[in-house]
Parts: sequence; structure tokens; C-alpha cells
Amino acid sequence: MKKLFWKNKRVFITGHTGFKGSWLVLTLKSLGAKVTGYALDPISKPNFFDNLKLSKFLENDYRQDIQNFSTLNKLIKRSKPDVIFHLAAQSSVLVSYENPDDTLKTNVIGTFNLLQAIRSNKSIKSAIVVTTDKVYLNEDKKINFNESSKLGGYDIYSSSKACCEIITESYRNSFIKNQNCRIATVRSGNCIGGGDWTEDRIVKDCVEAFIKKKNLIIRSPNATRPWQHVMEPIFGYLKLAEKLFSKNGEKYVGSWNFGPNNINLSVLKLAQLGKKIFNSKSKIIIKKNKKKNKHEAKYLSLNSKKSLKKLNWRVYLKPEKSLKLTFDWFKVFYSKKNKTEIINYTNKQLQNFQKLIKYY
Repeated sequence: MKKLFWKNKRVFITGHTGFKGSWLVLTLKSLGAKVTGYALDPISKPNFFDNLKLSKFLENDYRQDIQNFSTLNKLIKRSKPDVIFHLAAQSSVLVSYENPDDTLKTNVIGTFNLLQAIRSNKSIKSAIVVTTDKVYLNEDKKINFNESSKLGGYDIYSSSKACCEIITESYRNSFIKNQNCRIATVRSGNCIGGGDWTEDRIVKDCVEAFIKKKNLIIRSPNATRPWQHVMEPIFGYLKLAEKLFSKNGEKYVGSWNFGPNNINLSVLKLAQLGKKIFNSKSKIIIKKNKKKNKHEAKYLSLNSKKSLKKLNWRVYLKPEKSLKLTFDWFKVFYSKKNKTEIINYTNKQLQNFQKLIKYY
């Protein structure tokens, strides 16, 4: 990876107010990029974007809907980006049961709109479409999914993201292959980190229970996920975007996994580690999910050997370390009255990670 690559690069991020999008803004800001954001307002209060005061680091902070093609296309044209990161999405499995219509429109039509805009704007040389580890046909058979594994999706969220994968590939082949822009899709594990207050997230539930000294209720104690700190895949996305931008960029189009190789923790183990880090006396109560017909996979694991072999990307943080960084962040947030302290603490975490992966 080349830190100087991002200096003064014009970058357009959709979904920049979300959890992962906000961390991406912070990272690109530290690398000297000129970032424009396009998203709706943050869903949760509090949220990482506002608490880190990230708006002031943006060239433009557009609050618009990804479903609005004409506005999206106009603002991309105005921004003249070199690189695009597409993160705008409805990102909750459970919400997709409650609002399938908006989930499909946001995720599928939104991605189609983004691809249409890329086709119309010739300044773009590199584009990353962020999907999810849930795009695979998961039958709970303890398979470590690689990029050639069959796509599927039991629920609307997962299937909508699988659709994004197919649409991106077909659109690239049909309309952008001969254009000087390379596009890739990326699939990370379950990202954790400071500042994620999204509903129905186990980390958020842990933090609220342990801070407020209440019992923690978990619905799927034995479900395992490829937990990873959000900084891990973000630097994978950056490395891939650089490769796509290069003279040999065509070699890097396609789909990529950026998750821990067969390193998973159960929800119960995560909760127990959180309790230990917070030194909490709260009880962990297992309560079956009463919401009918809301299936969630019991097992999910990724094979990211392609990223290791072709990009020299790997996971540096073990799940336990990722959890400690995450819970320590929340401990600082709730213990400090001065918001400048959490900004400084977050930047310190980012700087330490850059040193760890030798990204100078």
C-alpha cells in the first residue's frame, strides 16, 4: 500500500455517515484525500460520524438518497472523483424482514444507480462496491466461503446484496469493461469497532447492558461470525482500490473476501469477553428470539486466501484484540465529558493500527 497514493485524490463515498463509511472517511482524511460524501443522515443517536465531527473534513457533505439517480449522477459529475466507494445500504437482516421494499430499492436499485453514474462520469478510474459476507448460499454446513462459492440469501437483506454482486458483474461486462474504470466488489466479515450504535448489534447490546448495569439478553448464543475490527477490511479496500487504479488494474476486477480465515467466535463468547473487559456484574441471559420467521444463520465463515495471495492482505488483529479495542473505545466515550478526548483516542487507535500494518 502506498500512503502517498491517496494524497489529494478525489474520493466519493456513498453511505459516508454510516458506521463503516465514517471510519473510511476518518482513514482517508488521515491519508490526505479530498473526500465527498453522499448519504442520508445517520440513523442512530449518538453516532460515530457526528461524535468525531467528520463533516468538517469533507469537501462536500451531501445528504441525499441513493435511490435518486439524477441527483446522484449530478453530484458525482460535480465532484469529478478519481475513486468511488459504494457503502450506502440498508444493512440490517432484521430490518429487511420489516421493510423488504425499501431494502431492495436501497440496495439493488441504489447499486444500479451508482453503476449508471460511473458509466456517465469518465473521471472515475477505480470503484469499490461493498456488499457483505452474507451474499453466499448458507445452509449452515460449516463451509468457509470463498469468492467462487455459490451466491444466495435466505432473507431479503442477504439476497439483495447477492443481487448487487450479480448486477455489478453484469453491468461491468456490458457497459464499463472498455471504459477506463475498474470495479470490484468486496465482502468483509462482521465488523465491530468504536461508534457502532446500530440496532440489533450484539456489541451495542453489550455496551448498553454493561454501562447501565443491566442484564444482557442474547437470542442466538451459539451463532458464530467472522468478527473483525472495521479497520481491517477498510485497509483492504484501500489496497484493492490502488491496484484497480494501476496500469494492470484489470487483473483485480471481480469479487474479494476481506475476512478472518476460519477464526470465529460465538455470540456467547463475545458477550463473556465484553463482560470481562467492562468488569461487569451483569448477568448474561439467553432468551429465544420470539420474532417469528426471522431466520438468522447459525454459522458463517470466510476464506480470504485470494486477498492474501494477490494483495498481501491479512488480518492482524485476533477477535479478542478487536473486541478489546471496541469495548475500550466505548469505555472512553462514556467516561469522558470532553468530546475532544474521544476524537484523540480514535485517532490514536487508527495511528497504532497503521503502524501495526506498516502503512506509513
